[in-house]
Amino acid sequence: MRDEGGTTTRPWLGYWPDPADEQDLEVHREPVTLVAPDGAVVRGILWTPPSGRWRVGVLLAHPRGDFSTHYACAPLAAAGYGVLGIATRSVNDDTDLLHEGCVVDVVTAGEELRRRGAEALVALGNCGGGSLMALAQAGLEAVGAQGGRWTPAPLGADGFIATAAHPGEGEYMAQVIDPSVTDEGDRFSVDPELDMYHPDNGWRPWPEPSRYDPVWLDRYRAAQRERVARIDEVARASVAAREVARQELRDARPGTAAWSELRRRSVSVSYLTVYRTLADPAHLDPSIDPDDRPLGSILAVGDPLVANYGARGLARTVSDRAWLSTWSALSSHARMADTMPHVEVPTLIVHPTADTEVRMRQAVALRDAAGADDVTFELLRGAPHYLEGHRREANELVVDWIRARFG
Repeated sequence: MRDEGGTTTRPWLGYWPDPADEQDLEVHREPVTLVAPDGAVVRGILWTPPSGRWRVGVLLAHPRGDFSTHYACAPLAAAGYGVLGIATRSVNDDTDLLHEGCVVDVVTAGEELRRRGAEALVALGNCGGGSLMALAQAGLEAVGAQGGRWTPAPLGADGFIATAAHPGEGEYMAQVIDPSVTDEGDRFSVDPELDMYHPDNGWRPWPEPSRYDPVWLDRYRAAQRERVARIDEVARASVAAREVARQELRDARPGTAAWSELRRRSVSVSYLTVYRTLADPAHLDPSIDPDDRPLGSILAVGDPLVANYGARGLARTVSDRAWLSTWSALSSHARMADTMPHVEVPTLIVHPTADTEVRMRQAVALRDAAGADDVTFELLRGAPHYLEGHRREANELVVDWIRARFG
């Protein structure tokens, strides 16, 4: 897909089923609309076996992806399970994506499966759905993006599955954000010593592989987190100013000019423009965390340089609170390193070895961090992030794992 100006991007179609994957599958589909306790609308599709009888429910969700038609839904329903794929309140939009709200949506959907008769509930998190489901299952007390303590009702799943799951939206951002940006207001500002697209640092024109020195790469990774910290500082200052206005509003006399001004400041949300968010040297250097992946990224067709400077991208325009809740590796609560130790139910982790975004070491870290006694780790050799060409194998792994534990 080519945008105006020649920017090449990849459409967000990876989770959709291939019609060939669903041929000969007889399943029922029922649209579902739920209302979360805070009034947010959660929509999805409940997939069930032809018999209409099931006792194990499988829940699929992603912070912003619509998983109501995820490629696993029909095959799992055909295998005898009730499968609810949902779209959260932030579907197709990460501008003001709060993980705290998405967790409420997930718990609401899990309660619906229980209400409909699920004797066992399995949470299936794919890609960013892995960190969302782990956060929902962990039910950790934390400070919310709006300030104040936040203790969500835990999902209470009986089983947990993560497929092609990265370590968290924020951790992923820290992996791909361009640390050579020197001025957040200037999309072309660059520190040449930290520019992965500069030939002096090992870059070579696409599609030739690049080679980055390990010492330089260590500096680069540290600088990525330093940029995240700088953006955090700006976002936190904005959130703090809003909270101060809310506190002062309580003592202001209604109807006065000061009261009106404080009302405006108490509800105003600032938006950050985050340029250049596709700059992971591993996209161009296969010697970094070597595995079966090809050069490039699922977020770009061809050269990642084009997508790094071009249109779209992750978190390009994001509210202060969404940056802290979702995209900051330093502030988001959806870090699987923190949540996985609290996921104590039987766990299955499936890692595709040709994933351009998730590294083998990260999948192994998820396995090692899991708090369950029953942890299964499976590799899909040669499979890409969206498992094209390997979905039947993945679905069979999932079905066998569920049957062995829940029938």
